[in-house]
Amino acid sequence: MTQATRRERDRAATDREIRQQARSLLVDDGPAAVTLRAIARELGITAPALYRYYSSREDLIEHLRADVCADLAAELAGGLSALAETDHIGQVLTVCRGFRRWALAHPQEFTLVFASPSPPGVHCPVSAQEQVRDSFGRIFLTVAGRVLANGLPITRPDHDVPDVLVADLTHFRDELLLTITESGVDLGADQLGVGTAYVMLQFWVRLYGQVALEVFGQFPFPVSDAEPLFESMLADLVRDVGL
Repeated sequence: MTQATRRERDRAATDREIRQQARSLLVDDGPAAVTLRAIARELGITAPALYRYYSSREDLIEHLRADVCADLAAELAGGLSALAETDHIGQVLTVCRGFRRWALAHPQEFTLVFASPSPPGVHCPVSAQEQVRDSFGRIFLTVAGRVLANGLPITRPDHDVPDVLVADLTHFRDELLLTITESGVDLGADQLGVGTAYVMLQFWVRLYGQVALEVFGQFPFPVSDAEPLFESMLADLVRDVGL
């Protein structure tokens, strides 16, 4: 083994330790507790030494977000593995229920990824962006792509979209189409119009809103068991998109 190879392995091992300690701080005390100083203290090294691995706290946070998304994607993929690819409704329900279950079990990770915007001027590294897109988002979009590719009736005409949203939704549609195609689902542009992208966005907004209210305990009235409320909302969502 060459000296360079040993250094590379040592560097990779230290990087794993840094991320593991960052994750531990996140789970125990929330996103604000994840600082380079705290990580260095726990690892017994100096804070400046961490800059050989991450240019800033924000850089580390974005990679930590990517790690969390990868873990969530693996959990969702595990739930889908027992279902037939033709069971479209089952896949949709499994992903939605799996997302809620994960969020409730991992409130700090949910907060970091879905409720902690990056500070102004901070840009996520390209590699982290790709990891997020290729893990968590890919699961949702692959399922949606299969539904669309099989001609199930969730498509909507483009004229249903408010004019003020057309430009933004066109860009959103193009990104969706690219990600779905990269996931291995053969989907033409005619199967994913702006109107359908609008429906998919509304679906996500309602799903996320329900889960976030439950994670943060922000229902406008006490709810002793939120699962029936979630299942009712989920049934409405599935019906509204035509499944």
